Amino acid sequence: MKHFIWPALLTFAAIPAVFSSPHSERALPVPAPAGLPSLNDIIAHAKSRPGGACCAALSYVLGPKIVYPVSVAYIGTAASFWSAQEQSVVPNCVVEPTLTKHVSAAIFVLSALSAYTKFSDECKFGIRSGGHTPQRAGVTIDLGAFKQVDVSADRKKTSIGPGNRWADVYTKLDAQGLAVPGGRFGTVGVGGLVTGGGVSFFSGRYGFVCDSVVNYELVLPYGKVVNVNALSSPDLFKALKGGSNNFGVVTRFDIKSFESGRFWGGEIIYPISTMPQQISAFVGLGTCEHPPSFAKDSTSAKPYDQYAALIHNYAFKAGEWFILNNYEYTKILAQPYPPVFKPFTDIQPQTLNTMRVSNLTDFIIELATGSPPGKRALFITFSHGLSAALLTQIYRIADTALQPIKLVPGLVYSLTFQPLPTAITTKAANANSLGLDASDGNLVLTLLTISWVSPTDDVAVTAAANTWLKAAKAASVKAGLSNEHVYLNYAAPGQDPIAGYGAANKAALRRVSRKYDLDQIFQKAVPGAFKL
Repeated sequence: MKHFIWPALLTFAAIPAVFSSPHSERALPVPAPAGLPSLNDIIAHAKSRPGGACCAALSYVLGPKIVYPVSVAYIGTAASFWSAQEQSVVPNCVVEPTLTKHVSAAIFVLSALSAYTKFSDECKFGIRSGGHTPQRAGVTIDLGAFKQVDVSADRKKTSIGPGNRWADVYTKLDAQGLAVPGGRFGTVGVGGLVTGGGVSFFSGRYGFVCDSVVNYELVLPYGKVVNVNALSSPDLFKALKGGSNNFGVVTRFDIKSFESGRFWGGEIIYPISTMPQQISAFVGLGTCEHPPSFAKDSTSAKPYDQYAALIHNYAFKAGEWFILNNYEYTKILAQPYPPVFKPFTDIQPQTLNTMRVSNLTDFIIELATGSPPGKRALFITFSHGLSAALLTQIYRIADTALQPIKLVPGLVYSLTFQPLPTAITTKAANANSLGLDASDGNLVLTLLTISWVSPTDDVAVTAAANTWLKAAKAASVKAGLSNEHVYLNYAAPGQDPIAGYGAANKAALRRVSRKYDLDQIFQKAVPGAFKL
């Protein structure tokens, strides 16, 4: 995808040829939002203005809500992205809406002009929430102003804007003794995490984050604003639970909230020599009396402790491996060092221990400090069944894949295992699009994360990641523990998480897309994320 650059000194440029001959004179699929100029007026204005025609049309409709590379607002938006790759993206212009009607107007203009110009590159657009996903398109819609966190009168629902990051949300909810299922890293944005499924510290009790959404305010193609819930549009409601940005722009999430408070959590770092004990503890976590028995048909499994949340990391930094575990036990005022984590917390030696009783905001800020912004970054992932032998082999494969890049400047290389038991995947299996149910058994969500400094190392780092994935997946197949699920929020470019939902779910998502998006605007004009 090309990068788009608005000239520092605007000059009158030739109008793109695509604006001289429309591909269709048919009526729009839906009426224009109230109060907007006619489509003919918008097109005429776009033809007569300098620079990018689509941005000129947006400026005609939305005025100062459109900012360009010469402005301070534009520069601030670019600098606030998380990774260096995201910060390097240069769209022609940025839409900075503050109300849903502004998003509606922008989507109308971009939908109409995309269809009119046969989906020219300059009219393609990206949707930015927290800024963790690159949006290589002619226009970026920045939802950063949508920061509402509004609790209902009965405290059972919280309406959350997609422009929040999770630290914003939890700071406000902690003060009211409430929580919602949400992100575990304070800097992660609300929009992408929720529409991609979402894993939270509360997943043992409430499933994926999307399972707790009861309503979406959604801007459809051509700008129609709808509320989507189980009664209004059950097919679209299910599609939004894991369907990413394929159906419209979410401008508000209504999420079930619940009473919460201070709980026990933190991080412990161990030397890599403790790996055998760590893997034994991981396999046994809340699932079986005697690890490593973890078969799908196991009758010896103990109930998964719904309050337990674990992120189990093998990290390589500054020339050495170490193990970093993040533990949260979300039962309010539970005793420190609960028995479920005893197999881990008894392991010695420990080189760092931050375990404490605190609030949710404190814990997600702690996690975020380990992933600072501004470096180049890559995520790649797969899911599989659990055995001690397979986990050990996946680590060894990661170590082998590391060797060609271990001297890359600024390299941080992390292999993460997270339990994904049926206690999580079956909470709302038929009500989301993720394709997981009891037949998958207890899974492991495995992630390789790499960060580095220089773009000259991009090819080598990407090759190492792909080498790891190919060999690790082959190992899971050989062990009889493979699974097709690919967690969308961790997926790398080139992976296909939608296919991992299963053929039936993918077909259902496509049907919903054709029903609500006749011109396939969000398939053809929105290049970000993963398409259907």
